[in-house]
Amino acid sequence: MISLEEYLKDPCGTLSIPFWKQEKIVIPNHMQILHDQEFSNIILKEYNDEPYFRLVHSLKNVKKTYVNTVQILFGVSNLNDFVQCINACYTDIEVTQEDLENCCKTRVFYPDLWLLVKDIETGKIIGSGIADFDKEIGEVILEWIQVLPEYRGRGFGQLIVNTLLEKMQGIAKFATVSGKVNNPTKPEILYRKCGFTGNDIWHILTKKI
Repeated sequence: MISLEEYLKDPCGTLSIPFWKQEKIVIPNHMQILHDQEFSNIILKEYNDEPYFRLVHSLKNVKKTYVNTVQILFGVSNLNDFVQCINACYTDIEVTQEDLENCCKTRVFYPDLWLLVKDIETGKIIGSGIADFDKEIGEVILEWIQVLPEYRGRGFGQLIVNTLLEKMQGIAKFATVSGKVNNPTKPEILYRKCGFTGNDIWHILTKKI
């Protein structure tokens, strides 16, 4: 177990997950999680590898983003809007309303960090963002950031991320985010544009059958 002191010194280098999840995660016998410093290609003889980046933001310099063609809606009054948006944005992931209801039951649930992006002209939900807030250590954790495929490349991703970060300035101490290194949508580029930094890579290894 990583101590809180160790984590706060280097959140992305000490754990592959946010601190609050450490006590809840049980790693199956067929899986290993290694930092890039411990990783070797020899491991690939026995394991399949899915690398993840993990980045941090100090919240000191948040870029203000404004798009006058959309409206930002905060809160969780209609979970189905989030479910539909998330499922429309991914081909390899599907969430249910129950999944998001469970997210609302954790100690890091923070309704002000659930937002929808609505196209003013059409009334269509075109993107959404969900982040957690660990009040005990002051960490904002970006969990779900997505924009419908047909609306990508117009700055809406940056709008979502920067809006969440700006909302927590003066409240939180730092923010973290992670994602697949080989994701074809290249989310790491988005987060770096929004001021996230770091070079930590974590390898999720699953035993070959």
